[in-house]
Amino acid sequence: MLKIQNFINGELVNPASGEYLDNFDPSIGEIYSSIPNSDERDVTNAVEAAKAAFPAWSSKTPEERHDILIAVSKLIESDLDELAEAESIDNGKPKSLAKMVDIPRAVSNFKFYGTAAMHFASESHQMVGEAINYTLRQPIGVVGCISPWNLPLYLFTWKIAPAIAAGNTVVAKPSEITPLTAFLLGEICTEAGLPKGVLNIVHGTGPSAGQAIVEHKNIKAISFTGGTKTGENIARTAAPMFKKLSLELGGKNPNLIFADCDYDKMLETTVRSSFANQGQICLCGSRIFVEKPIYEKFKKDFVEKVKQLKIGNPFDAETNIGALVSKPHLEKVALYIKLAEKEGGKILCGGNQVTVKGFENGYYLEPTVIEVYDDQCRVNQEEIFGPVVTIMPFETEEEALQMANSVKYGLSSTLWTSDLNRTMRISKEIEAGIVWVNTWLNRDLRTPFGGMKDSGVGREGGFEALRFFTEAKNVCIKYE
Repeated sequence: MLKIQNFINGELVNPASGEYLDNFDPSIGEIYSSIPNSDERDVTNAVEAAKAAFPAWSSKTPEERHDILIAVSKLIESDLDELAEAESIDNGKPKSLAKMVDIPRAVSNFKFYGTAAMHFASESHQMVGEAINYTLRQPIGVVGCISPWNLPLYLFTWKIAPAIAAGNTVVAKPSEITPLTAFLLGEICTEAGLPKGVLNIVHGTGPSAGQAIVEHKNIKAISFTGGTKTGENIARTAAPMFKKLSLELGGKNPNLIFADCDYDKMLETTVRSSFANQGQICLCGSRIFVEKPIYEKFKKDFVEKVKQLKIGNPFDAETNIGALVSKPHLEKVALYIKLAEKEGGKILCGGNQVTVKGFENGYYLEPTVIEVYDDQCRVNQEEIFGPVVTIMPFETEEEALQMANSVKYGLSSTLWTSDLNRTMRISKEIEAGIVWVNTWLNRDLRTPFGGMKDSGVGREGGFEALRFFTEAKNVCIKYE
């Protein structure tokens, strides 16, 4: 059985406790590896290594850091198939999806931020009266990066790459449910020549290893992606310590479909935006609102398309829907489907667990479409984070906007229309950090990423991430 280790000061090490956690392959429901059950002792060791590495790493030129990050990106790219397989085993997602999205995006994260650091510029301001101000952007020091299980390497590198590109050193914790690609990344970074201590990876649970990272006095900033409740706990700990915080939290994203849309393009994309990665993407459109003139047609066509999705072996190239990430998560999603029926919702398709031949103990669930009649019902208000969407008609633009904004979340939204005036009106008024118009998950790494309301604090992406991982210092010089 595979034994995963912590990566501290450039070395693979066992946890101080000597204790390990079981790690399951969701596709078969069986233990395939063990991971360190790390605690504050491991985090302290990682912080000490990061502190020792910071002076030399922060003193390197942006070009020197660029060269190492590009080397990391090339090694990830050369290991594409191995890493995609690891991601699929760990997460349950189709390997084809990991090869097409997750691992290429990890490559892009290192490539983008390696280059971005060379173009990240400060400002100067000439004052009347013979004085000039200029702004220094200096790395913070040791920073903490905590990432989720749904897009493991994709989101792990989304945090690490800008942090080290800006000159910081990092103590990072991947999800204990999906640790494998983070473990492999440590070996890749060593091969790429990343100095010891610049990146330290501590495995373990959120309440133990994660909390120790958040609490450590020498970790000056926390970048976290995960659930809103966990984000609240992190803020409660970190805010009184005056740490910088970037929190990318939950979503319950609306998909507004107007009758004047490009119907065929909308239908194809909406199936993908509903069920990609088994619906386990914080950006999935889980609430679908359809203008009344096309509602019945959409309902029929959408359900027909969803029924055609193939559920099964994640390593089969024809598979569209793999396994959910864990048994507890499968049970949670299944409970929401039962709740929908109790609330008066109508299950149009799906809703059942699936037994896959040869993978009988895996965590499989049919993609589920539920027609609801009240946008305030719990399945329309609470984040399910699985292959479950609700659909509901609307009559006016005002009604659609009201329902879209009626939840506590505000991460992303999707709008389907050919009316430019409507696009401009809704894009301005919708309460979401991202608005996709006639597209979905179309990401440019230069743009800011993050949510409003309970979907988070701060923005990632582009120079926003480099600003987060640096401290601004103004210098004012009076001259004669």
